Amino acid sequence: QVQLAESGGGLVQAGGSLRLACVASGRTFGTDAVGWFRQTPGKGRNFVASIHGQNSSPFYADSVKGRFTLSRDNAKNTLYLQMNSLKPEDTAMYYCASSRRTYPGTFSSNFDYWGQGTQVTVSA
Repeated sequence: QVQLAESGGGLVQAGGSLRLACVASGRTFGTDAVGWFRQTPGKGRNFVASIHGQNSSPFYADSVKGRFTLSRDNAKNTLYLQMNSLKPEDTAMYYCASSRRTYPGTFSSNFDYWGQGTQVTVSA
């Protein structure tokens, strides 16, 4: 069983930056597919970014490409999401997720473990 705990959310002005962190416990996720999703009230969880396995390159949603950077520190069992040039439309609850699949793609249903989420609010 994997437990995921996100942190780093908050309130920021448009154009600002935040760095989210996701610490995993119960299992090292150095070789797992891991990623970030976001959700606004009344809507489903939308893919933000993911990385598959130890040596793959991160994959990003078009809406965040060039602004967000995904990285992982396997020694700390931690996944990061650096978010720059934030926009009001980035406002959402952000969730960290881990998958037992090698290539879960961008579908939230393919991810097995989820954190509780961290709120990001971007003011205009």
